[in-house]
Amino acid sequence: MDGTSAADTAGDIAATRTLAVVIREAVQKTLVGKSAAIDLAITALFARGHVLIEDVPGTGKTTLSKALAGALRCEFGRVQFTPDLVPADVLGVNMFDMNARAFEFRPGPIFNQVLLADEINRATPRTQSALLEAMQERQVSIDGETRQLPNPFFVVATLNPVELEGTFPLPEAQLDRFLLRLELGYPDAREESAMLERFERGIERDSGSPVAGPADIARAQDTVDTVSVDSKVRDYLLAIVGQTRSDSRVRLGASPRAALALQRACQAYAVIDGRGYVMPDDVKALAGPVLAHRMNVESAARLRGVTAAAVIADILESVDVPIEGTAG
Repeated sequence: MDGTSAADTAGDIAATRTLAVVIREAVQKTLVGKSAAIDLAITALFARGHVLIEDVPGTGKTTLSKALAGALRCEFGRVQFTPDLVPADVLGVNMFDMNARAFEFRPGPIFNQVLLADEINRATPRTQSALLEAMQERQVSIDGETRQLPNPFFVVATLNPVELEGTFPLPEAQLDRFLLRLELGYPDAREESAMLERFERGIERDSGSPVAGPADIARAQDTVDTVSVDSKVRDYLLAIVGQTRSDSRVRLGASPRAALALQRACQAYAVIDGRGYVMPDDVKALAGPVLAHRMNVESAARLRGVTAAAVIADILESVDVPIEGTAG
């Protein structure tokens, strides 16, 4: 790579890091704290992926989703998933126009650049599956005709724990379409106090103007493509993925698609940190959010309280971390 190209790449990485900071600050005008969770959501956006937010009601899942959408100058659609929702409510439908004597396609909310799928597991598996093709191939097939989705196309879905009433478990194939899953958790005392002070008058503060448009996001995504992954770091990543398949507590380990997702997420995470190369720490930070929801723990292990996140934590402790050759 010549000097000019290296300088251009460094400039693109710096610009993308700045964009991530600006988006994070815009989101935090509405959502108090949660920098780590916001950065994970931005990671998914820059990696051309989708994000699944799972937690109990009231922890800010929808608030984060709406604040992130508000920070982006993109076409936005929201679907409140309920048991009576049907695929046509998400995808759209061909309606017969009596005057024109022809069918007219009326697009559903999925034909937006940012889609909030709120409480996705309150819909039936049939309706959930309507998102499969869209999230993987950026297109939908309706009545035998394939229609392309806009660019960028970013799905933010919220998920209630399966123990709650009126929920349907997401199939493995649906979970696999999400680049990463994150949990918000309860705020600490300082954050909760700041939240109460901010909304003391019962009125949500205006999140302000959008700070990033489609062209900005496209440039950030292209910059992620330039991030290098050293062979030692890639071997480390693959060793972690391989361990998920051989662990006796796991019935279904991480797939090759999961390995690709982890590498891609690490590239985006590195750019957000201002680097043009992936480090082992990136892999360690993202292994849980990227792999845990793609794994299926054995029933006997689940009864003992073992979770996929705990298995990954154990794997990270057991796999040797490369010391040299982390920079590209």
